[in-house]
Amino acid sequence: MNAYSGKHTADATTVEEGLAIAEAQDAQYTDEMATETAMANTLLTPRFYTTDFDELDAIDVSSVREDWDKLIAQMVSDPNKGHFKKNDDWDQIDWDGMEPQLKKEFIDFLISSCTAEFSGCVLYKEMKRRGNNDDITQLFQLMARDEARHAGFINDALREAGLRVNLGFLTQKKKYTYFRPKFIYYATYLSEKIGYARYITIFRHLQANPEHRFHPIFKWFEEWCNDEFSHGEAFALLMKTDPKLTSGRNVLWIKFFLTAVYATMYVRDHQRPAFHEALGVDPDWYAHEVFTKTSTLSKQIFPITLDIEHPRWQSGLVKLQKANADLAAAKEQSGPLAMLRRASASTRAALAFAGLYLIPAKKHVVPASTRLEPAY
Repeated sequence: MNAYSGKHTADATTVEEGLAIAEAQDAQYTDEMATETAMANTLLTPRFYTTDFDELDAIDVSSVREDWDKLIAQMVSDPNKGHFKKNDDWDQIDWDGMEPQLKKEFIDFLISSCTAEFSGCVLYKEMKRRGNNDDITQLFQLMARDEARHAGFINDALREAGLRVNLGFLTQKKKYTYFRPKFIYYATYLSEKIGYARYITIFRHLQANPEHRFHPIFKWFEEWCNDEFSHGEAFALLMKTDPKLTSGRNVLWIKFFLTAVYATMYVRDHQRPAFHEALGVDPDWYAHEVFTKTSTLSKQIFPITLDIEHPRWQSGLVKLQKANADLAAAKEQSGPLAMLRRASASTRAALAFAGLYLIPAKKHVVPASTRLEPAY
């Protein structure tokens, strides 16, 4: 019998233990659809990243030591240990009776979420493995532990539908994208903070409208998003150690990543109309709520926010979403006309993104204290 039988990823105290438990669970399932979906590499699918780990290992956190030690102590206390597993609050779901389009979109949401969580786990675990800087390796070990729990919990939900993402296979076979450390900071910080904003917005909406909670996993979103929040705080402190990362020409990169992350979320969410209808959420309202929260949070470290109230902002997102939908349709076709349609849609998407990027940003003074607490 496997040494991890009967244990759960929610109770694992290290990322290594959590992944071993997940691997033992995966061995019981043979469906490969979820793994194949997770393996896809497109502009809208979560990616696996690698970076210059020596540069990360050289970070000196002494300039933010007080806030750093408080954050690490909070993460070491592990308030969510044992939380991410089914209990009496987990309602039985009739997967066979679920409306087909909702089932398709919800499964896509779960697979995408699992891949995104595990992407962070892989990156953080590699930093912990390669580094010698005790401050940095401890942080990444703690974040990898959290992300492994999240990915394992989503896989629990997928297994009820007869699916699972083979996390070990993803680690070995999924394509890795190289990002310089500063780009990892910008992208991952925003990923964690927008993840918090997304999950807490859904959680609060379903608190007020429980009739729309069509799956029990949403009950776990508050603690989940608080992990995301803490991870974002860590990356804010990492950026705080080097003022050059958030000033000068790097502000243009910050603006690029803000635009890319917001636009990607908008386009991806509009691919799931049945999912959002079942939640009782208008995707445009949801996007604006999430962008507003993320913009407010990111003021802690970024000197700019995007002007999401600008007259061209919403119309630009709509143009981008329409171009992406047309591109996806053209990719399903063949022949010279399909090639022209793909080229036309790609050009329109690029122009729409450029239009969003060129909207003047709002500037502000970054506060002296970086640390925040969940407030939504």
